[in-house]
Amino acid sequence: MAELTDTDRQEELDSLIHEIRDTLSRQVEADRGGEPGESHLPFSELTRHELANLARKIERLHAADVAKVLESLPQDERLIIWELVHSDRDGEVLLEVSDSVRDTLIEVMDREEILNAASTLDTDELADLAPDLPEGMMQDVFTALPIDDREKLRFVMSYDEDTIGALMDFDLVTVRGDVTIEVALRYLRRMDSLPDHTDKLFVTDRDGLFEGVIHLKTLLLNDPETRIADVMEGDAVRFHPEDKARDGADAFERYDLVSAPVVDEVDRLVGRVTIDAVVDFIRESSDEERLSQVGLSEEEDIFAPVRKSVKNRAPWLAVNLVTAIVAAQVIGLFEGSIQQLVALAVLMPIVAGMGGNVGNQTITMIVRELAFRKLGGGDIRLLYGKELKVALINGVVWGGVLGIVTFVMYQNAGVSAVMVAAVTLNFLSAAFFGVTIPIVRTRMGRDPALGSAVMITAITDSGGFFIFLGLATLFLL
Repeated sequence: MAELTDTDRQEELDSLIHEIRDTLSRQVEADRGGEPGESHLPFSELTRHELANLARKIERLHAADVAKVLESLPQDERLIIWELVHSDRDGEVLLEVSDSVRDTLIEVMDREEILNAASTLDTDELADLAPDLPEGMMQDVFTALPIDDREKLRFVMSYDEDTIGALMDFDLVTVRGDVTIEVALRYLRRMDSLPDHTDKLFVTDRDGLFEGVIHLKTLLLNDPETRIADVMEGDAVRFHPEDKARDGADAFERYDLVSAPVVDEVDRLVGRVTIDAVVDFIRESSDEERLSQVGLSEEEDIFAPVRKSVKNRAPWLAVNLVTAIVAAQVIGLFEGSIQQLVALAVLMPIVAGMGGNVGNQTITMIVRELAFRKLGGGDIRLLYGKELKVALINGVVWGGVLGIVTFVMYQNAGVSAVMVAAVTLNFLSAAFFGVTIPIVRTRMGRDPALGSAVMITAITDSGGFFIFLGLATLFLL
């Protein structure tokens, strides 16, 4: 049987989502057709049969696909389908859905359901779910765990979410370096299954100190009588719990890692990091960065209540309002100039808009670089120099193009010259602040991407208007 491609799976999900919405919408129509005051069961017999069919289809889906279905439904329909998900899968599905959708699902779960969902999760998965649990519930989850798992959970939750410690898990296979490959293979054969993403075994001594790794292919291709210590990799990439998760993601990409050991300050093996945790971190970081650039502080459920959406979007809209007023005041300073030369009113948005584009390009590059490493003083000077040179060249080139277009439109060499100068100066201003804003926010301990697009747009709008209208007033009027 041919294996399903990603496109086939997406088409199946789209078809299932359509079927769900069609089924539930027909039930709503049926309910509306009853007599006034008539008591209605939640679902008609026909719909109950269809819901049972939907439940069977959902049961066959991967947890990530169930999450996709839930995220694609309005809240009322989402909660109905959530009831169809088998309780044994609640935990894994909660981990897959977005934070905003997870909140809506947890809100309708009672204490017993939450505890049952938590009991199906590993320690590292519980640490991911913990911040979204109702206040006081985490203590109930904690006390329900075996003592060893409590210590592991406390250990993971003691690290910030952007560190390796928050990404690691404890499900790994260790082997001693003084045993033979044959002994290691017999040990593996006695196991019911291997942890996910096991591409290597971790070699430790009698005290649990990390010595190296041995890949599964090495076990299979070498003489069974060979000692593990003789064929292991002693210089394998390793991490500490305090290391930045972004640095770990960079190492996974650079060295094509599937899993890697995590050791403490005395080189004792405490856990491992796997590629799935790294990919999840990269995706979440990318989503947060995109939201931050437009001033959104958290991911928003597309079907969230209006009040919540308004609250999420309000802060930076307020900032944007203030900057728009400032821009309007700048234009007001040159009202007389605009009245004398109407072409200025037509051309000034072009200067501001192109400057905003340059600023956003620069900020995107700087934020991306800051995400991967800390910039020193020499690096910052180089970035200022490079971005200002790029802005100068682009300003002259594209300002020249706009100057020609302006001359063709208005047959005024003076306006054309002002256009070239204004575009070039606004490009330089945009590049300067495009480097400055994220670096200053980083130095202040803030997210360099948060609201950066809003701030740079405000600067390039007000600055572009001021530069263009100022030059026109000074040289033309």
